[in-house]
Amino acid sequence: MSLGVQALVAVTPILLAGVLLVGFRVAAKYAMPLVYVAAVALAWGIWRVDFQRIAASTVQGLFVTFDILLIIFGAILLLKTLERSGGVAAIRRSFHGISDDRRVQVVIIAWLFGSFIEGAAGFGTPAAVAAPLMVALGFPAAAAVMIGMMIQSTAVTFGAVGTPILIGVQEGLASPELAARLSAVGLSFEAYRQVITAYAACLHGITGTLIPTLMVVMMTRFFGVNRSWTEGLSILPFAIFGGLAFTVPYTLTGVLLGPEFPSLLGAAVGL
Repeated sequence: MSLGVQALVAVTPILLAGVLLVGFRVAAKYAMPLVYVAAVALAWGIWRVDFQRIAASTVQGLFVTFDILLIIFGAILLLKTLERSGGVAAIRRSFHGISDDRRVQVVIIAWLFGSFIEGAAGFGTPAAVAAPLMVALGFPAAAAVMIGMMIQSTAVTFGAVGTPILIGVQEGLASPELAARLSAVGLSFEAYRQVITAYAACLHGITGTLIPTLMVVMMTRFFGVNRSWTEGLSILPFAIFGGLAFTVPYTLTGVLLGPEFPSLLGAAVGL
């Protein structure tokens, strides 16, 4: 089997999840077990993975899922606590005190505040927290969900205090072959990881500058009163400024300090 065919087979479970969840609108509690069965069947049938390894990977996946659910549970618990204590009303007043313009609120709440939450907690927490706040401020629910998903972009690279780099690179790339190559050029794995961090920070810092503009334009085009692209583009200078307010400290932190704090410090400086 060629490498291309193997790659296509490997992404089949992910494609199946998308088709079932989005295309056929199958409930996740029914769709995901089917995806799991497909993944197990492919692992056993194509790559001849033994039962012990499949069982171990399943248990590992359950623990990872529990960690993610725990974080999301904490975020929802915080939101409900704020609602009962009047905190949401206070937040609503404070944001309205800054601006009643929803375009400005998108930049401040979704982009900056959402990125800060991503930097601290990660794992989809910004959507679980920022989207309900936007609904509380009067945004259409569908708009809040759309923008909440768009938060999961630039800040994700260094989300959850750098987890994707610290753990993802460590577990995904560490190997005897890589260690031998790094040793040959006199580079430690930590230094190599920092090179990846710097490249990721620069690349995502450039593209991330435009994300607030995209958020605003999508909101005004599909959920604004006039359904207008130009209405969103009319605050382009502010949207670009909001992007730079995050991406400049984000990039500098990634290049100079490492993967733990770019999203946190970038959003904090921007706010």
